[in-house]
Amino acid sequence: MNIINRYIHLFALFAICSLWLSCQPSATKNQTASFDHLPDMQSGKLDTATFAAGCFWCVEAQFKTLEGVEQVISGYTGGKTNNPTYAQVSTGATGYAEAINVIYDPKKIKFDTLLEAFFIAHDPTQLNRQGNDLGTQYRSAIFVHDKQQLSKVNYYLQKLKEEHLYESPIVTEIVPYTIFYKAEDYHQDYYANNQDDRYCQYVIKPKLEKFKHIFTSTAKD
Repeated sequence: MNIINRYIHLFALFAICSLWLSCQPSATKNQTASFDHLPDMQSGKLDTATFAAGCFWCVEAQFKTLEGVEQVISGYTGGKTNNPTYAQVSTGATGYAEAINVIYDPKKIKFDTLLEAFFIAHDPTQLNRQGNDLGTQYRSAIFVHDKQQLSKVNYYLQKLKEEHLYESPIVTEIVPYTIFYKAEDYHQDYYANNQDDRYCQYVIKPKLEKFKHIFTSTAKD
């Protein structure tokens, strides 16, 4: 399946699944003991979604374009070392992934749309890498905050696998959100502040332009 048809199919699949899920009670099946501590759902005016999809410089720039996303924070999660540094995470030995916390208004953008954006923002079939960025710190992962997120993630992943949208297996990890360490200040808004950087020009910019083109209807003015 070529990439254009995959996106069309992906949009249609997410739309159908979103409509079906909106008519269902909150489901909690497919959980394991490690997810038992999750709350039923987040409370408050804003919610949080946490994704790892390769270098956080690129993913942050992509998600910041979406209407309803109030803030995107680059950081580290999924490891065990306290207060990890970028240098430590970059070794690939800490267990941490480069990730983003997406703070969003659920009245303006649904978690379903963020999931759709996640799968378009990167290749979920690449194990511990995205392109030339290699290592477990670049793995594909969703860190779920509540049982509602877990239910939707499991459902969408199952549907993606059934539809065979990818030639290779999806390797995205689904794990409970625990602790998130904000990355050093120079990583925040990296693309906006370093657009002349070679990595920004040759890696981030093409991905961002494609992402913005796909999400034209939900992009910020």
